[in-house]
Amino acid sequence: MANEWHWALVGRDGGPAAQGELLRFPTQSEAESWLGEEWPVLVEAGVESVSLYEGDTLVYAGMSLRPRD
Repeated sequence: MANEWHWALVGRDGGPAAQGELLRFPTQSEAESWLGEEWPVLVEAGVESVSLYEGDTLVYAGMSLRPRD
């Protein structure tokens, strides 16, 4: 499906974070809403940053989940 959206999760070591099955969303809004709700759980699980993709196309990359100091 060309218009599927998904997050690539990056762990503390800079590699892909193991988070089970890759969640896919039908819209960018739904993907962003999910992240807005789940980011504290992701941080607790060791995710440091995320990148958003539409299909294979990178939309934005390297968004930190850590609050700014």
